[in-house]
Amino acid sequence: MRSRSLLEAVRGALLAIGLLAAGATTAAAADITIMVATWRGCEEACEGFRDEIAGSGLDAEIVLRDADRDTARIPAFAAEARERQVDLVLTWGTTVSVGFAQALADADGAAIPQVFTVVADPVGAGLVESLENSGRPNITGTYNRVPEAVNIDTIRAYMPGFSRLGLIYNENEPNSALKRDELAELAGALGFELVARALPLGDDGKPRPEDLAAEAAALKAAGVEFVYLGSSSFLRAHGRELAEATRAAGLPLLSPYEEMVRSGEALISVAARYHDVGRLAAQQALRILRDGASAGELPVARVTGFAVVINLGVARALGRFPPIGLLQVAETVN
Repeated sequence: MRSRSLLEAVRGALLAIGLLAAGATTAAAADITIMVATWRGCEEACEGFRDEIAGSGLDAEIVLRDADRDTARIPAFAAEARERQVDLVLTWGTTVSVGFAQALADADGAAIPQVFTVVADPVGAGLVESLENSGRPNITGTYNRVPEAVNIDTIRAYMPGFSRLGLIYNENEPNSALKRDELAELAGALGFELVARALPLGDDGKPRPEDLAAEAAALKAAGVEFVYLGSSSFLRAHGRELAEATRAAGLPLLSPYEEMVRSGEALISVAARYHDVGRLAAQQALRILRDGASAGELPVARVTGFAVVINLGVARALGRFPPIGLLQVAETVN
């Protein structure tokens, strides 16, 4: 079944995402400790979480731990959470969230409540059984990814007749490989061909940014018309190199990360505001810490409004100015 129409999606981007919890807050118990575990520092979602907790009146200490893109640090963070007997853990990203879920799980099912956020595919990653029922007594979270049908509709609104999508992905990132699989399954139903290329790995088993130019050129040679970043912390961290590679190949880039468009790295994004995603995660935490809800009984909270942003400077450089109809519903930057 196709997602809601592009028109509905992009008009929804211009509306405020209704994330504020209804009703007055109640007095909260003191001495609550929340550990916030991130993958690459406290960015917009982390800041949104902290802002919402601070504004809620909850008397909570927030302990920030950053893996700095190193999976080896995650078990130590989980051990610290156990030792400190924190009241809740917020985990950012697929790698950190899966690592904590594995480290915190007890044989009897009892564990510290965990709220995950910014996870591309929580079901595919094995974090939850479904968005409605986590299947784990201590886990819930948020889901902020745009339905892929909306992304394809947006590309078609930009480029009528589009039929071949390019994807560069990192096999070392579970969320990146899962996104490749999801797009491959959807390609037939949505009427496009997917050309996916895995980044080669160096001697250290990690991808290298210097390989991006060759991968973008290979996509161009394969007849790709639009490149989709998909879900990858590596590609996001090397957005400048990816942008240079795709632009040199004459290929427009759609990113799920809005800041890549604002910085001139990508042509277009369809995304939820990360600060709002963090606030939504905080509301999940408040239902547990303030209202006494069980994490496992809370469905994963979904963001339903998305913003479309187009960089006109990138459009001019590519010689692909967006249609007027799309400009009427999208935000533009230079």
